[in-house]
Amino acid sequence: MNAELIAVGTEILLGDIVNTDAQVISRGLSELGINVYYQTVVGDNPARLERAIREAKDRADIIITTGGLGPTLDDLTKETLAKVFGKTMALHEPSLAHIKEFFQKIGREMTPNNEKQAWLPEGCTVFENKWGTAPGCGFETGGKHVLMLPGPPRECTPMWEQCAKPYLYPLAGGCIVSRSVRVMGLGESAMEARLHDLMASMTNPTIAPYAKVSECFARVTAMADTEAEAEQMLTPVVQQVTDLLGADVYGIDVDSLEQVVGDTLRQRGMTLAVAESCTGGLLSKRITDLPGASDYYKGGVCSYTNEVKINLLGVQPDTLAQYGAVSAQTAEQMAAGAAQVFGTDIGVGITGVAGPDPSEGKEVGLVYISVWFQGELITRETRNSLGRDRVRNQAASNALDIIRRKLQGVL
Repeated sequence: MNAELIAVGTEILLGDIVNTDAQVISRGLSELGINVYYQTVVGDNPARLERAIREAKDRADIIITTGGLGPTLDDLTKETLAKVFGKTMALHEPSLAHIKEFFQKIGREMTPNNEKQAWLPEGCTVFENKWGTAPGCGFETGGKHVLMLPGPPRECTPMWEQCAKPYLYPLAGGCIVSRSVRVMGLGESAMEARLHDLMASMTNPTIAPYAKVSECFARVTAMADTEAEAEQMLTPVVQQVTDLLGADVYGIDVDSLEQVVGDTLRQRGMTLAVAESCTGGLLSKRITDLPGASDYYKGGVCSYTNEVKINLLGVQPDTLAQYGAVSAQTAEQMAAGAAQVFGTDIGVGITGVAGPDPSEGKEVGLVYISVWFQGELITRETRNSLGRDRVRNQAASNALDIIRRKLQGVL
């Protein structure tokens, strides 16, 4: 089986947005053992879109489109695919009801053109959009499989994982099961170096390293006739991977580092407070993005000025005068102050230079992170020259990782 991806949207061609949908879908197809030979991007032009679809029809077994499912006149993906494959469009009443309910929930009037999103090729399998309004769908005709997904990544990614990918499972010739070993503290190349010999020795299961912002993960994938057989194949390999990566593994099939830290704090009945300078509340945001964070997170201080550090956190003026706001000593007093102010088991202090300009004669990317853990201070100096956002995200991740390692007894 081979697949072709067609991304529909003039905004991609103009460079206004990046086509991240293709990355997600191509990676998933690879896991299914389905080859991707072509990726096409076409603007919101019906003639060019039809030409791209006909070319894909001639050379691919599976055609997957993203975008062009919305309510406006230039959203023509469904109609053009229906024309090429001789399908009749029909109103899908459950999808229309979902769209009406969506607008009711957000307190806005549904304009008549939104009904267009509920018109789908007759006889298709409908992919419910739980993350927006436009449903996706899939159908098979003449030995060709056609899938349509919405363009926005916040809708496309979950619909791909929960609807489209399972729809394609029968075409994979077996059952595909994957495990993600999440890693913090190793770069992608360092992780690959540790896993290289094991990766080279395996064909099924397979091991693939991937890099994300501030962390990495290794995906272990097995193909078998049944899920139980795939699971049995995966178990020893996942164990080998975790043994090789050691304490840098923070979880398997977990959503995030903050989830692991939060779940562990909740299980142990422990509490956390933070004091942030250069991260500007980013660590607090990541912690509180999780439902139920109030079980363990008591509060935070965004101490962007020395006055706040002194008056709210108890940082000593002499410390600031001698070492500066960006220093290990200040980070330690911020961490201890946060724990004292909020009465928590753990306090975090982060101070640094996010950029774009140096501060106090200290270079951009220098960050000090301190964790006060039931009376013990753990302090780290980190450096990152990859831009303001990366500096801030890396600092928040490093703080969470220090807490995680301490909680797991590997620090």
